[in-house]
Amino acid sequence: MSQSDALARKNAAAPHSKIGILLVNLGTPSAPRFWAVRRFLREFLSDRRVVPLPRIIWQPILHLFVLWLRPARLAGKYAAIWNKTLDESPLKSITRAQAEKLAAWIRAGGLEKHGRGAESIFIAWAMRYGEPSIAPAIHDLKAHGCDRILVVPLYPQYAAATTASVYDKVFATLEGMQWDPAVRFAPPYFDDRTYIDVLATSLRAAVSRLDFRPEAVLVSFHGLPKSEIEKGDPYLEQCRETWRLLREELGLTAEQCPISFQSRFGAGTWLQPYTDATVKRLAREGIKNLVVVTPGFSADCLETLHEIKLETRAVFLANGGKNFALAPCLNDSEMGMMVIFDLVAREIKGWV
Repeated sequence: MSQSDALARKNAAAPHSKIGILLVNLGTPSAPRFWAVRRFLREFLSDRRVVPLPRIIWQPILHLFVLWLRPARLAGKYAAIWNKTLDESPLKSITRAQAEKLAAWIRAGGLEKHGRGAESIFIAWAMRYGEPSIAPAIHDLKAHGCDRILVVPLYPQYAAATTASVYDKVFATLEGMQWDPAVRFAPPYFDDRTYIDVLATSLRAAVSRLDFRPEAVLVSFHGLPKSEIEKGDPYLEQCRETWRLLREELGLTAEQCPISFQSRFGAGTWLQPYTDATVKRLAREGIKNLVVVTPGFSADCLETLHEIKLETRAVFLANGGKNFALAPCLNDSEMGMMVIFDLVAREIKGWV
């Protein structure tokens, strides 16, 4: 057999070249219990992107204090929102559903106009922290013959603590595999026209279902230490741009639709104004009917379903507010999936 014949037979036996699409969200503990939450926090808070303090300072604090004091408190919060039917967190349920609906859209011909059939695309999903993790998902893509991978971090706004951490984990996994596929990362979509249109449409639909008319719409983003912005992280700028574009689409002023930041951790100064302080101020200024929307989250999770829907609501009512509602995240809704479909179709151009 000639060398060319042998090469042809080898190529024929190899899996067909495929495109792999990997959806990634932040993460979740495996159970709403102390030790499961502790394992999750240990991985999450050991990431230098998340806590950039020198290890010699942070590790004793983490292991002697944080990992003993914080898990019990968080476990109770997770238990309050846990998906008991599937025995998992809402974030995990929603991310799986997003991947399944993306795969169904592709099977139904969602990319046919781009010249690529469903048989040549494989969908996977993962969490940056906890399970299912990124490394097994990438191994799965390789096993399915994917030599081109589009990674889609499901964070509309870039932050080193979220988006860049996904980059780190993907490349660390590939380095350990001695494998070098073509890799693309979907960019932040904080100002994407489809995203803004869908956000506004979804919010209008949520408000139309309420039995009260909001006097203000609060746009709450996840917080970030102010020091990270001072180092050059574009997160604040991108949050403000999402806020501006959403306000313009809704026809609201900054007074009618203020911005705030939630989920502080530690003693440092974080992005302000803080969500809890803003809600308290609005209630004391006479706002009786408030809606909160969280456009920094692609899926409802502990920060939306507990921190906003329960804790922030309690602050508003305790300070004179009357009616409070949380607009749901885009999740795996038809409109939310439009954002993901559009993003994926755009980013794999040239591959299809």
